[in-house]
Amino acid sequence: MGSKLKVAGLLIAGAVAGALTTMQIQAVAQHALGPLPMEEVQQLAAVFGVVKSDYVEAVDEKKLISDAISGMVAGLDPHSQYLDKKTFKEFRESTGGRFVGIGIEMGMEDGLVKVISPIEGSPAFRIGLKSGDLITRIDDTPVKGMTVDQAVKRMRGEPQTKVNLTVLRKSESRTFPVTIVREEIRMQSVRAKMIEPGYGWVRVSQFQERTVDDFARKVDELYKQDPAMKGLVLDLRSDPGGLLDGAIAISSAFLPAGVTVVSTNGQIADSRATFKAVPEHYVRRGGDPLKKLPAALKSVPLVVLINEGSASASEIVAGALQDHKRATIMGAQSFGKGSVQTIRQLSADTALKITTARYYTPNGRSIQAKGIVPDVWLDETAEGNVFAALRMREADLEKHLQGADEKKDEAREKAREEARQKLEEQLAKSKEPPKPLPEFGSAEDFPLQQALNQLRGKPVLVSKTQSERKAEVVGK
Repeated sequence: MGSKLKVAGLLIAGAVAGALTTMQIQAVAQHALGPLPMEEVQQLAAVFGVVKSDYVEAVDEKKLISDAISGMVAGLDPHSQYLDKKTFKEFRESTGGRFVGIGIEMGMEDGLVKVISPIEGSPAFRIGLKSGDLITRIDDTPVKGMTVDQAVKRMRGEPQTKVNLTVLRKSESRTFPVTIVREEIRMQSVRAKMIEPGYGWVRVSQFQERTVDDFARKVDELYKQDPAMKGLVLDLRSDPGGLLDGAIAISSAFLPAGVTVVSTNGQIADSRATFKAVPEHYVRRGGDPLKKLPAALKSVPLVVLINEGSASASEIVAGALQDHKRATIMGAQSFGKGSVQTIRQLSADTALKITTARYYTPNGRSIQAKGIVPDVWLDETAEGNVFAALRMREADLEKHLQGADEKKDEAREKAREEARQKLEEQLAKSKEPPKPLPEFGSAEDFPLQQALNQLRGKPVLVSKTQSERKAEVVGK
């Protein structure tokens, strides 16, 4: 494998500090340690000594050191992070797309866990949980009042242990208990289906180790269902990113061989590279998973859906397809994370995730703190935007890397404040939270319906927040 592939394997393209990463790691000892600022080091040691001797309670020395390292790294930018034993283990699980649990893609609705989709072949799938089911109790504990993380932790556990759930199935107006035995789950980061004859939908929710293989399999299945595909929607909404080589591969599936997908530039030599649509820049082991995809995928009319939650690896794909004029980008301005992180292993159980480069689209654009601007702006619903202005973007994060010619977006800040006040007023009047947005890929998914209209050559309802809404056919 070439040196560029080695660099790609070491890079992370995740949206936030808790996003996905790669476990192809590089020992920190490879980097020569320069002269230490001794006065500051002595001051650090002095503070350590005072805290250890004078603090009101006994302190754990190891925790003090760990907290000091965490603080040093956290002060750099929002995406650099010290990975202690626990977080490093969680990163391994999230990157590999494996964990021990019951196997559901989940969200929250009315304070309850909502089953978005049971993962095919998982314990939840086999026992018959369905999309739309609401989990009201986990063991003996009511879900109401839990955070998403708290609910996830209660449903995960050791292999072959049991968890008891109380399920509300609205479609059948009944509540029933189920007992599920936990096992290792392989997350599916790719979903796909034919929306209607001739038009397919492929959703990539994260860029994990298995994403490219799953993408190739799902797309192949679509073409077997309809070899004469007329159009395809690639849905990257709320995709927080993940592995860089996955982004290169997904881009390469649609682009001519050999064209530039993304370039990176940083302080060290290994961070300066150009990645192209060639197997040696995305294949890490085995054969090329894209090799058996139909040739028609290179030319099928394509729409890419993005929103404020589309970040990093998903922005790389959208940017590459936009620059090469291979797809129409529709939706909202993306997150704007234009930096790349590298894992440096410190010990068997700990590591450092550190920002090492900025990345650039094929035309040399940095999307840092700006994001990908869609070709066609869409609202979240037919009535307009509900939550869009409230979503955090890179430019909203403290200590984010400055983007090129970045200026304070006063209009966005004003829109966020107005949206927050509007939601608070609605909540005060109705005492009920705003209605959640329809599930991606459902019949009620407004942006998806507009993407299909674009592919069909029918009128598209463009965003009324960007312009007065009117039905128009947007040029391809």
